[in-house]
Amino acid sequence: MDWLGRIAQLRQWSKGGARAPHKPLLLLYALGRFQEDADGELHYSAVEQDLARLLAEYGPPHRTTPAYPFHHLVSDGVWEVRTGRGPGSPGSGVRDLREIGAAGRLAPELRAALRREPSLLARIARVLLDLHFPPSLHGDLCEAVGLTLEPAETARPSDIRRQRSRRMRDLVLTAYEYRCAFCGYDGRIGAVPVGLEAAHVRWWAFNGPDEVDNGLCLCSLHHKLFDKGVLGVGDGQRILVSQRFVGHSPAAREHVIALAGRPLLGPQPGTHPVADAHRVWHTSQVFHGTPRPAGTA
Repeated sequence: MDWLGRIAQLRQWSKGGARAPHKPLLLLYALGRFQEDADGELHYSAVEQDLARLLAEYGPPHRTTPAYPFHHLVSDGVWEVRTGRGPGSPGSGVRDLREIGAAGRLAPELRAALRREPSLLARIARVLLDLHFPPSLHGDLCEAVGLTLEPAETARPSDIRRQRSRRMRDLVLTAYEYRCAFCGYDGRIGAVPVGLEAAHVRWWAFNGPDEVDNGLCLCSLHHKLFDKGVLGVGDGQRILVSQRFVGHSPAAREHVIALAGRPLLGPQPGTHPVADAHRVWHTSQVFHGTPRPAGTA
Protein backbone atom coordinates (compact mmCIF):
# COMPACT_ATOMS: atom_id res chain seq x y z
CA MET A 1 0.00 0.00 0.00
CA ASP A 2 1.39 3.41 -0.99
CA TRP A 3 0.37 5.29 2.14
CA LEU A 4 2.30 8.44 1.24
CA GLY A 5 0.57 8.64 -2.12
CA ARG A 6 -2.82 8.10 -0.52
CA ILE A 7 -2.16 10.79 2.09
CA ALA A 8 -1.00 13.20 -0.61
CA GLN A 9 -4.24 12.70 -2.54
CA LEU A 10 -6.82 13.24 0.19
CA ARG A 11 -10.13 14.26 -1.31
CA GLN A 12 -10.76 17.86 -0.30
CA TRP A 13 -13.21 20.56 -1.26
CA SER A 14 -11.41 22.94 -3.60
CA LYS A 15 -12.50 26.03 -5.45
CA GLY A 16 -10.38 28.94 -6.61
CA GLY A 17 -7.43 28.10 -4.40
CA ALA A 18 -9.51 28.00 -1.21
CA ARG A 19 -7.98 26.26 1.81
CA ALA A 20 -9.70 23.22 3.30
CA PRO A 21 -7.18 21.71 5.76
CA HIS A 22 -9.84 19.90 7.83
CA LYS A 23 -8.72 16.36 6.96
CA PRO A 24 -4.96 17.07 7.24
CA LEU A 25 -5.47 18.62 10.68
CA LEU A 26 -7.50 15.64 11.90
CA LEU A 27 -4.87 13.24 10.56
CA LEU A 28 -2.02 15.13 12.24
CA TYR A 29 -3.98 15.09 15.49
CA ALA A 30 -4.63 11.35 15.11
CA LEU A 31 -0.93 10.68 14.45
CA GLY A 32 -0.06 12.53 17.64
CA ARG A 33 -2.54 10.46 19.61
CA PHE A 34 -1.28 7.27 17.92
CA GLN A 35 2.17 8.03 19.34
CA GLU A 36 0.61 8.10 22.82
CA ASP A 37 -1.69 5.10 22.44
CA ALA A 38 -1.55 3.05 19.25
CA ASP A 39 -4.84 1.30 20.02
CA GLY A 40 -6.79 4.22 21.47
CA GLU A 41 -9.93 5.67 19.93
CA LEU A 42 -10.83 9.34 19.58
CA HIS A 43 -14.34 9.85 20.88
CA TYR A 44 -15.83 12.79 19.03
CA SER A 45 -17.37 14.36 22.13
CA ALA A 46 -13.98 14.21 23.89
CA VAL A 47 -11.84 15.66 21.08
CA GLU A 48 -14.33 18.07 19.48
CA GLN A 49 -12.97 21.10 21.34
CA ASP A 50 -9.36 20.23 20.52
CA LEU A 51 -10.19 19.86 16.83
CA ALA A 52 -12.24 23.07 16.83
CA ARG A 53 -9.28 24.99 18.28
CA LEU A 54 -6.98 23.58 15.60
CA LEU A 55 -9.38 24.63 12.86
CA ALA A 56 -9.74 28.11 14.37
CA GLU A 57 -5.98 28.60 14.59
CA TYR A 58 -4.72 26.80 11.50
CA GLY A 59 -7.80 26.58 9.29
CA PRO A 60 -9.38 29.12 6.94
CA PRO A 61 -10.82 32.37 8.33
CA HIS A 62 -14.46 31.31 8.00
CA ARG A 63 -16.16 29.32 10.77
CA THR A 64 -16.15 25.57 10.27
CA THR A 65 -16.81 22.35 12.21
CA PRO A 66 -14.62 19.33 13.01
CA ALA A 67 -17.62 17.07 12.34
CA TYR A 68 -16.93 17.37 8.61
CA PRO A 69 -13.50 15.66 8.54
CA PHE A 70 -14.44 13.23 11.33
CA HIS A 71 -17.09 11.75 9.04
CA HIS A 72 -15.72 12.31 5.54
CA LEU A 73 -12.14 11.15 6.12
CA VAL A 74 -13.48 7.57 6.14
CA SER A 75 -13.89 7.76 2.35
CA ASP A 76 -10.12 8.21 1.91
CA GLY A 77 -9.34 4.79 3.36
CA VAL A 78 -7.13 6.08 6.19
CA TRP A 79 -9.74 6.51 8.94
CA GLU A 80 -12.54 4.52 10.51
CA VAL A 81 -15.52 5.51 12.65
CA ARG A 82 -17.69 3.31 14.82
CA THR A 83 -20.49 3.81 17.31
CA GLY A 84 -22.17 1.65 19.91
CA ARG A 85 -24.23 0.27 17.04
CA GLY A 86 -21.14 -0.99 15.21
CA PRO A 87 -18.82 0.12 12.40
CA GLY A 88 -19.74 3.12 10.28
CA SER A 89 -20.16 6.84 10.80
CA PRO A 90 -23.62 8.23 11.59
CA GLY A 91 -22.93 11.18 9.29
CA SER A 92 -21.44 14.64 9.58
CA GLY A 93 -24.11 16.01 11.91
CA VAL A 94 -22.61 17.29 15.16
CA ARG A 95 -25.55 16.09 17.28
CA ASP A 96 -25.42 12.57 15.84
CA LEU A 97 -21.66 12.26 16.38
CA ARG A 98 -22.04 13.42 19.97
CA GLU A 99 -25.17 11.56 21.04
CA ILE A 100 -24.45 8.21 19.39
CA GLY A 101 -20.95 8.14 20.84
CA ALA A 102 -18.99 8.14 17.59
CA ALA A 103 -15.32 7.25 17.93
CA GLY A 104 -12.66 7.35 15.23
CA ARG A 105 -9.10 6.20 14.72
CA LEU A 106 -6.63 5.45 11.94
CA ALA A 107 -7.70 2.62 9.64
CA PRO A 108 -6.52 -0.88 10.73
CA GLU A 109 -4.23 -1.31 7.72
CA LEU A 110 -2.57 2.05 8.38
CA ARG A 111 -2.11 1.29 12.08
CA ALA A 112 -0.49 -2.03 11.14
CA ALA A 113 1.84 -0.29 8.66
CA LEU A 114 2.89 2.25 11.30
CA ARG A 115 3.73 -0.56 13.70
CA ARG A 116 5.78 -2.42 11.09
CA GLU A 117 7.61 0.71 9.93
CA PRO A 118 7.87 3.31 12.71
CA SER A 119 9.57 5.86 10.41
CA LEU A 120 6.41 5.96 8.28
CA LEU A 121 4.65 8.16 10.83
CA ALA A 122 7.17 10.99 10.42
CA ARG A 123 7.09 10.68 6.63
CA ILE A 124 3.28 10.92 6.60
CA ALA A 125 3.44 13.93 8.89
CA ARG A 126 5.95 15.61 6.57
CA VAL A 127 3.66 15.11 3.57
CA LEU A 128 0.72 16.63 5.44
CA LEU A 129 2.77 19.58 6.68
CA ASP A 130 4.46 20.30 3.35
CA LEU A 131 1.31 20.06 1.24
CA HIS A 132 -0.98 22.12 3.46
CA PHE A 133 0.96 24.54 5.67
CA PRO A 134 3.93 26.93 5.38
CA PRO A 135 7.22 25.96 7.07
CA SER A 136 6.93 28.75 9.65
CA LEU A 137 3.95 26.92 11.21
CA HIS A 138 5.25 23.34 11.18
CA GLY A 139 6.85 23.35 14.61
CA ASP A 140 3.91 25.09 16.30
CA LEU A 141 1.44 22.76 14.62
CA CYS A 142 3.29 19.61 15.71
CA GLU A 143 3.27 20.93 19.26
CA ALA A 144 -0.43 21.77 19.05
CA VAL A 145 -1.39 18.22 17.99
CA GLY A 146 1.02 16.54 20.40
CA LEU A 147 3.12 15.12 17.59
CA THR A 148 6.76 14.45 18.44
CA LEU A 149 9.17 14.40 15.51
CA GLU A 150 12.93 14.29 15.71
CA PRO A 151 14.63 17.49 14.49
CA ALA A 152 16.10 15.62 11.52
CA GLU A 153 12.61 14.40 10.60
CA THR A 154 11.14 17.89 10.89
CA ALA A 155 13.79 19.37 8.60
CA ARG A 156 13.81 16.58 6.00
CA PRO A 157 11.75 17.24 2.84
CA SER A 158 8.81 14.95 2.24
CA ASP A 159 8.93 12.36 -0.51
CA ILE A 160 6.07 13.99 -2.40
CA ARG A 161 6.28 17.70 -3.02
CA ARG A 162 6.99 20.43 -5.52
CA GLN A 163 10.57 21.72 -5.44
CA ARG A 164 11.12 25.22 -4.07
CA SER A 165 13.42 27.70 -5.77
CA ARG A 166 16.66 28.11 -3.84
CA ARG A 167 16.97 31.66 -5.18
CA MET A 168 13.66 32.86 -3.72
CA ARG A 169 15.13 34.03 -0.41
CA ASP A 170 18.01 35.95 -1.97
CA LEU A 171 15.80 37.63 -4.55
CA VAL A 172 13.17 38.72 -2.01
CA LEU A 173 15.64 39.95 0.61
CA THR A 174 17.51 41.90 -2.04
CA ALA A 175 14.27 43.43 -3.36
CA TYR A 176 13.42 44.68 0.13
CA GLU A 177 17.01 45.79 0.83
CA TYR A 178 17.42 43.32 3.68
CA ARG A 179 14.86 44.90 5.99
CA CYS A 180 11.47 43.74 7.24
CA ALA A 181 8.71 45.15 5.04
CA PHE A 182 6.52 45.64 8.13
CA CYS A 183 8.81 47.05 10.82
CA GLY A 184 12.11 47.88 9.13
CA TYR A 185 14.22 45.47 11.20
CA ASP A 186 17.56 44.93 9.41
CA GLY A 187 19.78 43.05 11.87
CA ARG A 188 23.09 41.53 10.81
CA ILE A 189 26.04 39.70 12.28
CA GLY A 190 28.91 41.09 10.26
CA ALA A 191 27.69 40.94 6.68
CA VAL A 192 25.15 38.16 7.33
CA PRO A 193 21.48 39.11 7.91
CA VAL A 194 19.88 37.42 10.92
CA GLY A 195 16.21 37.04 11.74
CA LEU A 196 15.08 37.94 8.21
CA GLU A 197 13.09 35.51 6.07
CA ALA A 198 11.39 35.37 2.69
CA ALA A 199 7.66 34.89 3.26
CA HIS A 200 5.33 33.61 0.55
CA VAL A 201 2.15 35.72 0.34
CA ARG A 202 0.18 33.02 -1.45
CA TRP A 203 1.48 29.91 0.31
CA TRP A 204 3.82 27.70 -1.66
CA ALA A 205 1.62 24.77 -0.57
CA PHE A 206 -1.24 26.37 -2.54
CA ASN A 207 0.64 26.96 -5.78
CA GLY A 208 2.20 30.23 -4.69
CA PRO A 209 5.05 30.92 -7.13
CA ASP A 210 8.65 31.44 -6.06
CA GLU A 211 8.61 34.97 -7.48
CA VAL A 212 9.42 38.34 -5.96
CA ASP A 213 5.84 39.60 -6.49
CA ASN A 214 4.67 36.74 -4.24
CA GLY A 215 7.22 37.45 -1.53
CA LEU A 216 7.90 39.72 1.41
CA CYS A 217 11.08 40.14 3.41
CA LEU A 218 9.90 39.81 7.01
CA CYS A 219 11.53 39.47 10.39
CA SER A 220 10.88 36.16 12.15
CA LEU A 221 8.14 37.63 14.37
CA HIS A 222 6.17 39.25 11.59
CA HIS A 223 6.61 36.23 9.31
CA LYS A 224 4.95 34.04 11.94
CA LEU A 225 2.14 36.56 12.50
CA PHE A 226 1.64 36.93 8.74
CA ASP A 227 1.27 33.15 8.28
CA LYS A 228 -1.03 32.95 11.33
CA GLY A 229 -3.38 35.54 9.79
CA VAL A 230 -2.71 38.29 12.34
CA LEU A 231 -1.15 40.49 9.65
CA GLY A 232 -1.94 40.97 5.99
CA VAL A 233 -1.48 43.30 3.03
CA GLY A 234 -4.39 45.42 1.89
CA ASP A 235 -5.15 47.86 -0.91
CA GLY A 236 -2.40 50.31 -1.66
CA GLN A 237 0.22 47.91 -0.26
CA ARG A 238 -0.75 48.88 3.29
CA ILE A 239 -0.47 46.63 6.33
CA LEU A 240 -3.57 44.94 7.76
CA VAL A 241 -3.81 44.03 11.45
CA SER A 242 -6.59 41.71 12.57
CA GLN A 243 -9.07 43.02 15.14
CA ARG A 244 -8.93 39.54 16.68
CA PHE A 245 -5.37 40.17 17.81
CA VAL A 246 -5.20 41.16 21.49
CA GLY A 247 -2.08 42.58 23.13
CA HIS A 248 -1.88 45.04 26.00
CA SER A 249 1.88 45.34 26.47
CA PRO A 250 3.83 48.24 24.97
CA ALA A 251 5.67 45.68 22.82
CA ALA A 252 2.41 44.28 21.38
CA ARG A 253 1.11 47.77 20.65
CA GLU A 254 4.35 48.97 19.09
CA HIS A 255 5.29 45.86 17.08
CA VAL A 256 1.83 44.76 15.95
CA ILE A 257 -1.17 47.03 16.56
CA ALA A 258 0.61 50.22 15.53
CA LEU A 259 1.35 48.71 12.10
CA ALA A 260 -2.31 49.02 11.02
CA GLY A 261 -2.58 51.10 7.88
CA ARG A 262 1.13 51.72 7.44
CA PRO A 263 2.58 51.32 3.94
CA LEU A 264 4.95 48.44 3.29
CA LEU A 265 8.64 49.31 3.42
CA GLY A 266 9.75 48.41 -0.11
CA PRO A 267 10.34 46.90 -2.47
CA GLN A 268 13.03 49.06 -3.98
CA PRO A 269 12.29 50.94 -7.23
CA GLY A 270 12.26 48.78 -10.32
CA THR A 271 11.06 45.70 -8.39
CA HIS A 272 7.53 44.33 -8.61
CA PRO A 273 5.44 44.85 -5.44
CA VAL A 274 3.13 42.14 -4.10
CA ALA A 275 0.76 41.14 -6.90
CA ASP A 276 -2.90 41.86 -6.22
CA ALA A 277 -3.91 38.25 -6.94
CA HIS A 278 -1.56 36.90 -4.26
CA ARG A 279 -2.50 39.63 -1.78
CA VAL A 280 -6.22 38.91 -2.23
CA TRP A 281 -5.65 35.17 -1.78
CA HIS A 282 -3.89 35.76 1.54
CA THR A 283 -6.61 38.12 2.74
CA SER A 284 -9.39 35.64 1.94
CA GLN A 285 -7.65 32.40 2.96
CA VAL A 286 -5.28 33.30 5.80
CA PHE A 287 -6.04 36.71 7.33
CA HIS A 288 -8.44 36.40 10.27
CA GLY A 289 -11.33 38.74 11.01
CA THR A 290 -11.60 42.36 9.94
CA PRO A 291 -8.73 44.85 9.78
CA ARG A 292 -8.16 47.39 12.54
CA PRO A 293 -8.52 51.04 11.56
CA ALA A 294 -5.24 52.87 11.11
CA GLY A 295 -3.88 54.69 14.14
CA THR A 296 -5.52 52.48 16.79
CA ALA A 297 -2.41 51.69 18.85
